[in-house]
Amino acid sequence: MLKKAFSVSLSVIVLISLFMISPVYGLSEDVTEYDAVEVMKIMSNTVLTDLKAKGAILTDCNTGTILLEKNSHEKLPIASVTKIMSMLLIMESIDAGVVSYDTKVTVSEYSWSFGGSQVWLEPGEVFTVDELLKAVAIHSANDATVALAEAIAGSEETFVAMMNQKAKELGMNDTNFLDCSGLTDVGHYSSAYDIAVMSRELLLKHPEITEYTSTWQAKFRDNVPGKKAVSLDNTNKLVRHYKGTVGLKTGYTGAAGHCLSASAVRNGQQLISVVLGEPDSNTRFAESRKLLDYGFANFETVMVNTKDEPVQQVVVKKGLQPVTNAVYKKDVNLLLKKGEKGKIERIAVLQENLTAPVKSGQKIGEVKYVIAGNEVGKADLVASSDVQRVSFLRIMYRLMQEWFCMGRTAV
Repeated sequence: MLKKAFSVSLSVIVLISLFMISPVYGLSEDVTEYDAVEVMKIMSNTVLTDLKAKGAILTDCNTGTILLEKNSHEKLPIASVTKIMSMLLIMESIDAGVVSYDTKVTVSEYSWSFGGSQVWLEPGEVFTVDELLKAVAIHSANDATVALAEAIAGSEETFVAMMNQKAKELGMNDTNFLDCSGLTDVGHYSSAYDIAVMSRELLLKHPEITEYTSTWQAKFRDNVPGKKAVSLDNTNKLVRHYKGTVGLKTGYTGAAGHCLSASAVRNGQQLISVVLGEPDSNTRFAESRKLLDYGFANFETVMVNTKDEPVQQVVVKKGLQPVTNAVYKKDVNLLLKKGEKGKIERIAVLQENLTAPVKSGQKIGEVKYVIAGNEVGKADLVASSDVQRVSFLRIMYRLMQEWFCMGRTAV
């Protein structure tokens, strides 16, 4: 009897051991709990100067202005927030024609092997870039991310090299990528500042990504006969619980803690908040909301001048026309503290000794915007029209006209 009991116990221990050492596919590495009551409680007790996040930042998406930060350049593991860079390269590849939304991608054995957040791809299955991108942006699917990386670069290794090159181009000096999904902790890192930089690049250059990142729920593999559809639930709970949220990406591993790069738009103003290393999921969302609330409550994006609005005339030497108008190159939007709009001083600085030929749209100066002696923005001024260079014969003709006119006046 004792021998039988020992045998059963041993069998149970072996089974448990096998379970523990095997990858547990289907479990998400990103625990995205959201308790509305708890989140509001945390917010009410949160002081922006004493955040629980190890690193945090709040920036204006349009201007890149930093509104608040804490340890923003500290190098930290970032988990699935990594996928922001992956999505950026995917969107760039679509723009460059490397792939299209309709390109068919065949699932490899390698991409199939990835656990954590996933959509349970199977080797040999074929999906479009659109379908896989949806799984990445909404559900943080690691297997789908790797499948897209392979489709674009041939291998994850090559794709990661592209990620690091892009980070270098963007001035992300606190960043090093070792994979495209964020499952690696040691040696794979970024900072709140760098994440804000790549988030801004993605949102400004590829705003269509928000069609994916702002989707609350969707289906994957829902039109494949004989296969069960996978429910895609957005890991960024602010999409449903915070007005104006358009993205962007959550992340969690034991080493990274709970992370989030969140972006929201209200009244034409878009903000990006990043929190890294939060102790739990609810605190991550609460502190993100607190940061965004601060930005929307205290700052506003104001259009202060419009494209082609004239500033003043500029003399053009040796031109067929003696002057051209200096106009604004584009609409000018400034991020201001609320109530500062009426305090703006505009200082126009125009090019001296402007000489023909001058092309329409050519930069000929700039306007500096100053409040209480502090520069808060700049805008380029351009020529409103072409001014051709006058020829020698034209100069002689003008002189003769002036001479004869003077002669007739004298008579």
